[in-house]
Amino acid sequence: MPAPRHDVRRWVKWPRYIRIQRQRASLWMRLRVPPALNQFTYTLERNQAYSLFRLLLKYRPEDKKAKQLRLQKEAEERVKGMEVDKKKPTVVKFGLNHVTNLVESKQAKLVVIAHDVNPIEMVVWLPALCKKMGVPYCIVKDKARMGTVVHQKTAAVLALTAVRSEDQKELARLADLCMSSYNDGPRVSWGGGILGPKAQAKLKKKEAALAKEISRRMDA
Repeated sequence: MPAPRHDVRRWVKWPRYIRIQRQRASLWMRLRVPPALNQFTYTLERNQAYSLFRLLLKYRPEDKKAKQLRLQKEAEERVKGMEVDKKKPTVVKFGLNHVTNLVESKQAKLVVIAHDVNPIEMVVWLPALCKKMGVPYCIVKDKARMGTVVHQKTAAVLALTAVRSEDQKELARLADLCMSSYNDGPRVSWGGGILGPKAQAKLKKKEAALAKEISRRMDA
């Protein structure tokens, strides 16, 4: 079948998930978004996010295969009568309940929140909690990228509680950056309220007609 001569993308029936994505994006533009939700549109810049994820990837938790090999090695050492090293590893913490407990106990040194958590009510209160407890936090793109750090499909929240001595300066630099940009940053205002092109054109037409009527009355 030959390709159509005209642009038929307007008549294409897109999948349901794409339609929902586009409708949600339009609603976020049209509706008035309160500050508590609008704060999730302010994410870290690309270079800053790159430095953050480079640090997080150094402390990835072990996957299932690595855990199986470690347990097997420990079992072999016990059989030989050797002493097993049970030192707790330094890794990235994940899980909303776990990270919340770390923030409340002030054990978290840096909290990372995804900007596209759905439903947003799961994490909408977390920035306020971090501010109250004085824990640096930041908002990044996106939950799928954060999930790769902890061997999951997605991750809503990550936290660092400790790092090795060679990464102390990098963690302190990122914590200061997040503290100045988010914890002590400017107050987030309302968002959204952007009219569509048709509504904007109609509004401009009304304003032009009103200006023309005012000038006609002034001349009279």
